[in-house]
Amino acid sequence: MATYGGPMVNSGLEGVVAATTRLSHVDGERGELVIAGYQVGELAAHATFEETTWLLWHGELPSNAQLESFRATLAAARALAPATIALLRECARANLAPMDALRAAAGTISLRSEEPAVIVACFPTIVAAYWRLTKGMEPLAPRSDLGHAAGFLSMLNGEVVDPERVRGLETYLNTVVDHGLNASTFTARVITSTGSDLVSAVVGALGALKGPLHGGAPGPALDLVFEIGDAARAEPVLRAKIEAGEKLMGFGHRVYKVRDPRADVLAQAAERMFTRAGDMSLYTLARSVEATAIRLLEEYKPGRRLQTNVEFYTALLLHGLGLDVSLFTPAFAISRVSGWIAHALEQQRANRIIRPQSEYAGPLDRRWVPLSQRMEVEQRI
Repeated sequence: MATYGGPMVNSGLEGVVAATTRLSHVDGERGELVIAGYQVGELAAHATFEETTWLLWHGELPSNAQLESFRATLAAARALAPATIALLRECARANLAPMDALRAAAGTISLRSEEPAVIVACFPTIVAAYWRLTKGMEPLAPRSDLGHAAGFLSMLNGEVVDPERVRGLETYLNTVVDHGLNASTFTARVITSTGSDLVSAVVGALGALKGPLHGGAPGPALDLVFEIGDAARAEPVLRAKIEAGEKLMGFGHRVYKVRDPRADVLAQAAERMFTRAGDMSLYTLARSVEATAIRLLEEYKPGRRLQTNVEFYTALLLHGLGLDVSLFTPAFAISRVSGWIAHALEQQRANRIIRPQSEYAGPLDRRWVPLSQRMEVEQRI
């Protein structure tokens, strides 16, 4: 925080309350995340993604009839406009990163509709279609008989997906669907507050999520595990990194001062998935690396409370699902778009344009200098 003879300046708006919400509550000191009244572990482990999305948009879990109708609505809205596919082909030819392609294609959803369900339904189709195009394969038509999570995995590789892998992805999508007033969510609310449309709010949020300080860090967390390779190497490798001043990716969080509750949820999901449909040796190695890292961080940085965050088990789980590292952040967006829309709808219901002040810190006493005199000054210099 700083002042320049005026109001207090909160760098990064830290500590500033900018909205009232019923969508999620983050308690960093207690290590809790509540989503629409439910502890994240209670919701993520049991709900389908369709149920979680309905909960955020309507405030209550759906009845059976509401859920079936909502599933059908999403399934019917997955197909992309021909112009969107054409744009994705151009993105593939230009070798754009998947997040850039998703950002570009998301704006074209308006060609079909700007309804919330259409936006959410199209995100997995965009990501899967672009991935196949970058690999020289044609996009696969979405299947209306599969749920949101299973449909995405099916469009990626065209195979019948193991139920345990579907459950693993569904748990992930539920876990990261909303997380307070983070950078991308705040962006969506700011855009919405101007009276703009949902597609614009979502595209702006994607731009914020793309930044490596927000949504782009799960890959390096997994790189650390692969670099170590063997549990016996965990301590010497991690000691060397800490002593060299390197940050251990997957540990520490700006908000959580204890273990990130999402890490616990995803750790349990990863254990179940790897036990029933994956490589347990990788999971065992990751747990060993995690335990060693936490012990050494407390030794080298006592009192800092650098615990496992969501990135660590996000990387492990999504890798176990067969996703390339470049798809980790787009997969995050497939979930978080439901949260962005929920915040946009909430903003619309009690809207006031978000317009914070800034504290000017520049000069005040300058006088106009004609161009000819400015050129003379430059020549003398």
